[in-house]
Amino acid sequence: DDLDTVDMLRVVLQKAGYKITTATSWGEVADRVVFADKQHEMFDLVLLDIMMPGHSGFDIYNSLELALHPMPPVIFLSAKSSLDTIVKAKDMGAAKYLVKPTTPDKLLTAVREVLQRIQ
Repeated sequence: DDLDTVDMLRVVLQKAGYKITTATSWGEVADRVVFADKQHEMFDLVLLDIMMPGHSGFDIYNSLELALHPMPPVIFLSAKSSLDTIVKAKDMGAAKYLVKPTTPDKLLTAVREVLQRIQ
């Protein structure tokens, strides 16, 4: 939900060699999913904030489960740090939950751990 955070994520992950697609709203997420499908590309991982404009990250997660086959692992990255929110994310199937602000090292460690699990 924050363009500065999106830019930081993009820079950190691109420098680490990852191909990045970003979206800051449900409409952009839907556009990216449709485009990737037309290109026969798959997402290896989704980083998802919970507090998004219009739809929550939980709503978007549920929609992605219907749209992406197979569903890639999801890392929630959010300023929400309550135990209830973290448990809800884990119960939904989140691979990891990071509380903002996080460091580039913690982000990269989480991404690598999750990607290693699926290989």
